[in-house]
Amino acid sequence: MLNNKSILITGGTGSFGNAFTKYVLENYNPKKIVIYSRDEYKQFLMAEKFKEYSDKLRFFIGDVRDENRLERAFNGIDYVIHAAAMKQVPACEYNPIEAIKTNIDGATNIINAALNKGVKKVVALSTDKAVNPVNLYGGTKLVSDKLFISANAYAGTQDINFSIVRYGNVAGSRGSVIPFFDNLINKGETKLPITDFRMTRFWISLEEGVKLVIKALEEARGGETFISKIPSFKVTDLAKAMLPDCELDEVGIRPGEKLHEIMVTREDSLNTYEYENHFIIYPQVNWWNESKVIPGGKRIEDGFMYSSDNNTEWYLVEDLKKLLDEQYYNKEK
Repeated sequence: MLNNKSILITGGTGSFGNAFTKYVLENYNPKKIVIYSRDEYKQFLMAEKFKEYSDKLRFFIGDVRDENRLERAFNGIDYVIHAAAMKQVPACEYNPIEAIKTNIDGATNIINAALNKGVKKVVALSTDKAVNPVNLYGGTKLVSDKLFISANAYAGTQDINFSIVRYGNVAGSRGSVIPFFDNLINKGETKLPITDFRMTRFWISLEEGVKLVIKALEEARGGETFISKIPSFKVTDLAKAMLPDCELDEVGIRPGEKLHEIMVTREDSLNTYEYENHFIIYPQVNWWNESKVIPGGKRIEDGFMYSSDNNTEWYLVEDLKKLLDEQYYNKEK
């Protein structure tokens, strides 16, 4: 699927971009991978990290706000993975116009450049926060998702499709709860703050996120939202797994924060199919019809909701300890 293909990753120096690049280089033989991002120092570090693959890697300094630069970078590209975004909820709340320029205007620029330069597939990374959004970050990602779905209508007869992959905070990624707790523990803290003792989250590793994107590249026909079926955990159990016998301090939920991650809403259930390891939400638009359903799935019942608090599979404290050892402590941070 990815052999002899040219792939571009926006925001490619982030946690996902590094994991995706590593996975593809170790399991496929791409023609080239282009890392498109704003930070020259992170690009330098990434080039050093993957120097044995220097013949396959290219680095473009650029911003998704710059459509002209995107079009130059998209020359000869087969597949685009759009991972660039302003992701920090407080930063988006304090800098709303900047968040809109990056997350919404940037998405528009990606779509236009892909259409203008003959890209074959675009997969955009989304977030649980785009579902019933309660903060600006989620609002901008909701609009971004709608733009990428509608982009399939703009394609006309072009051989291109746009799809979305949705998941929550990746375990151990920058800004997530694991490195936050780890930093406090390393400072000698014995009490860990929990915003709400009822809080639950989904657990997805970087590798699982990468594989879901590759599945979208392989299977998408245009307009789908791919969602992994993954276990849930209680944030209180995560704290106990990281610091046994710790004291927990309930500090109150922050503005824009949700108790639980929701991936499929009851409204989405009208057009959602369940597969062995994932769900697909199909677009409810007039250019889509049942003939475009990917084989192997079954329509879920009306009113179904996939949320981290109503999951059928859970990680307990001992499970989390093992996962932390495998996926966080024993890997490069």
